[in-house]
Amino acid sequence: MMSSGGYTTVDDDHNKNSVVSGSVPVAVSDPDHVTLKFTESKLHTFPPSSESQGKIAAVFRPPSDADGNHPVLLDSFSKPARGISDEPRSTGWMHAFTVGAYKPYFDVDTSDVLQRIRDSLFPFRGTFTENTADNPDLYGPFWICTTLIFVVAAIGTFVTYVAHELQKKEWNYDINLVTWSAGLFYGYVTLVPLGLYAILKYFSAPSGLVQLWCLYGYSLFVFIPASCLSIVPVEIFRWVIAGVAGFMSATFVALNLRTHIKSAGERWFLIVAGIFLLQLGLAVVLKLYFFTITVGTN
Repeated sequence: MMSSGGYTTVDDDHNKNSVVSGSVPVAVSDPDHVTLKFTESKLHTFPPSSESQGKIAAVFRPPSDADGNHPVLLDSFSKPARGISDEPRSTGWMHAFTVGAYKPYFDVDTSDVLQRIRDSLFPFRGTFTENTADNPDLYGPFWICTTLIFVVAAIGTFVTYVAHELQKKEWNYDINLVTWSAGLFYGYVTLVPLGLYAILKYFSAPSGLVQLWCLYGYSLFVFIPASCLSIVPVEIFRWVIAGVAGFMSATFVALNLRTHIKSAGERWFLIVAGIFLLQLGLAVVLKLYFFTITVGTN
């Protein structure tokens, strides 16, 4: 046994089969050694059962020197491995309260959103659900609803202001327009698809909830240009704009769901008709509440 440079070696002729006291046994390769292969553990996937987050491709190993030791092992603990975040991760039902759980629903670019908006303006094609089946998004619906809320509130306020000025009447700003428009559009695009999801599931023709939210969200885009055109101070023209916008939006939703709802049995026509009429009702509420001018006497 010889000692040099802080390392200890064992002579070749000193009982090769024995273990030196105070040293670490060295594994010797055995030609008859059998290696057991285990199946891949689900722990390699984070979060469990979530394919959208990807998989860990390899296990991080610290670099070693020529003798097989790891002189930089302690330093590696202060540096996270590439692709591994040091942020706390949530598993199970807690994962639903993290931002990462909703990233797949916002994984779209500008070209995707613009293409889906164009599809919503051509309602008779009926190919929207087919084109978005693999990647329905909530990014477009959220910003369409948010934009529509402020457009309707702003233009509705401007329309009432102009009407009062033309008649030399006193005008007061109504902050409730923003509140009511937010409740109307956010509530409609959230609760109506949720109710339709429950109905389709009851009739054994279930559809994806995110897919329904995506469809209804993009169906509201046509009301943005319609609201802008409602600036024209002609009542009959405003009714025509509201009717056309409502018809286009209702047709877009009904035709995209018709093929799927047919599997619900004989009552599929009643469901599609209800969807169509409900969308028309939204257009009527929009016209009556936001673009119907009532000038009181002073």
